[in-house]
Amino acid sequence: MPPKSRRRNYTAKDIHVSYDIRRCIHAAECVRGLPEVFDTEKRPWIQADNAPADEVAEIVMRCPTGALRFERQDDGLAEPVPGRTTIHPVKNGPLYLHGDLTITTSEGEVLKDTRMALCRCGASNNKPFCDDSHYRIGFKADSW
Repeated sequence: MPPKSRRRNYTAKDIHVSYDIRRCIHAAECVRGLPEVFDTEKRPWIQADNAPADEVAEIVMRCPTGALRFERQDDGLAEPVPGRTTIHPVKNGPLYLHGDLTITTSEGEVLKDTRMALCRCGASNNKPFCDDSHYRIGFKADSW
């Protein structure tokens, strides 16, 4: 039945950030990169006005899953679409994809993005996306 989005929007003057909890696997690139903007102890947890929009955009693009996205409200550049697709298998974890991506789910839903983390353990309840089930089942990949 997944991957219906549960995207929430966080508006700021120069940049809007959105977050889809169903795509997040807590890689924490955002929290490590800009803790003054991405602070899980605060509500709302994303406060994009706390840093320049260029910095917020740079950190959002580090999110390997596409859970975070941004839309510029100033004259800043949108997220570039990569010219080539790369796949990075995470040891005993998901496949990180980066590129001009289109996936059609078994229900026929077409998903387009530039960043995704796909399940490779088979246990995700959010297929085709990873939901960190590989930790719960103790997934060990033969190769990576």
